[in-house]
Amino acid sequence: MEIAEKIADFVNSVSYESLSDKIIHEAKRRIIDSIAVARGALNSPPHLVNKNVMKYFQGDVPLLFGGYSTPDFASYYNTFLIRYLDFNDTYLSKEPLHPSDMIGAFLSVSSLLDLKGKDIIEAIAVGYEIGVKLCDATSLRKKGYDHVTFLQVAAAAGLAKLLRLSSKETINAISLALVPNIALRETRSGELSMWKAGAAADASRKATFAAILAKFGLTGPSKPFSGKMGFVNVIAKDFDYSVFNNLSLDGILKTSMKKYPVEYHAEAVVEAGKSINLNVDDIVKIDVETYEAAKTIIADEEKWNPTNKETADHSLPYILAYTIIKKDFWLDAYDSEAIFNDKIRSLMRKISVYENENYTNIYPKELPVKVIVYSNKGKDEVEVRNPRGYYNNPMSDEEVEEKYLRLGGKKEELNILWNIEELKVREIVTSIKGI
Repeated sequence: MEIAEKIADFVNSVSYESLSDKIIHEAKRRIIDSIAVARGALNSPPHLVNKNVMKYFQGDVPLLFGGYSTPDFASYYNTFLIRYLDFNDTYLSKEPLHPSDMIGAFLSVSSLLDLKGKDIIEAIAVGYEIGVKLCDATSLRKKGYDHVTFLQVAAAAGLAKLLRLSSKETINAISLALVPNIALRETRSGELSMWKAGAAADASRKATFAAILAKFGLTGPSKPFSGKMGFVNVIAKDFDYSVFNNLSLDGILKTSMKKYPVEYHAEAVVEAGKSINLNVDDIVKIDVETYEAAKTIIADEEKWNPTNKETADHSLPYILAYTIIKKDFWLDAYDSEAIFNDKIRSLMRKISVYENENYTNIYPKELPVKVIVYSNKGKDEVEVRNPRGYYNNPMSDEEVEEKYLRLGGKKEELNILWNIEELKVREIVTSIKGI
C-alpha cells in the first residue's frame, strides 16, 4: 500500500477525543517550548532579514510577536523563529528531526481558520507520529539529503488534519509537499549559514502551500513514495515500509527537549563539561569518545574553526571548551567575542574526538559521551549516557517553565498556554508579545 494512503487513513482516524491526557499535556509542553525559543530569536540577524521581506507578503494571518502575512509566509516566518536558536525539540533515529519545526505552520493555519487550541493539539499528535515513523524508515543524512524533506511530509499530514481534508485530498497534500521539494544535506555541511533554520522554515511554507492547494482540488502524483520515479525508488530503496504498519499516537512521547541551546548530540557534552573542575591552564589534552552521528555532524573538520552562530552551535569542540571555561552554556555563548575568544580557541585545539563503536551500537537508545581530560595533575574522566531532556530523562514541567521565563516569557502567558484547549489560536498568537 502506498505510504501516502496509510498516512491519509491515519490522519482521518484521529480525533481530539482519541488523545490521551499524557499526549495532550506533551503537546502543550511543545507549544510552550516553541514559543519560548522563538522569542529568544527575535534579535537574530535572519529575523531582521525576514522582517524586511515580510512587506512583500502582506496578508491577515497573525505572526508570532507581531505583524500579519499570507498563510504560507506566516508558516515560514514562525518556523524560522522557532528553529533559529537550535533550541527546540528533537527526534533521533535512522534520521534526526526537529518535530516542533512544524508548529510554526500549525500556528499559521490555525489562525487562518480561527481554530481552537485543541485543533492544533490534534495536528501536533498527527504530525509528530508521521515524522517519527519517517525517521525510523530510512536515513536521509547518509544519502546526502536533508531531514526537512521528512518535516514537510509530517507537517502536511498535520495540516491535513487542521484543514479537515478528505483521504484523497490528504494524499494530494503529501504528494505536493514531497515530490517537488527534496532538500539537500549541503544545508548542514561544513560552515553553516542562516539557511540551517531557513530550510525548516521553507519546509513549513511548502507544506502549507501544498495543503491549501489540495484543499481546493489540485492533484499531485498518486504514488509519491512508491511510484516508479517516487521517493523510495529514486532516493531510499532501503525504506522500511513495516514501520507504517503500527501508526499510533505516541510518537511525541519518543521525542526529546533541549535544556541547552546546542545541537542535540552536544547536550551531553555540555553536561560533561559543566562537571569538569580544573584550571584550564593545567589541561594538556582532551579526548572525547562518542557515537558516529555525533562525530560526523558536530566534529567534522570545519567545526574546529566556527565563525558564526550557526556553525558554533554545531561544533563539539567549541561547545565543550566554552562550557569547561564558563561552567554554563546559554545564548551569550554565541556572541562574536566568545566565538573568537583566544582562551576558548586555545582549549579547542587540545580536543580530539573519536568514535566509540560501543556508543554507536547503542545510539539512539542512549546518547553516550565520555570526556577524558589529561592535565598536569593526572587524568579526569566524565561519562554522560542520557542528557537531561532526552526522552528517557525528560525535563520536568518546572524546567520547561524555567526555560520559557529565562528566554523572556511571562508567567501569565504560561497560564494561557497550559489551558489552550478552548481558546482561539489566533487570539493567543496576537496576545503573545516580544521581549
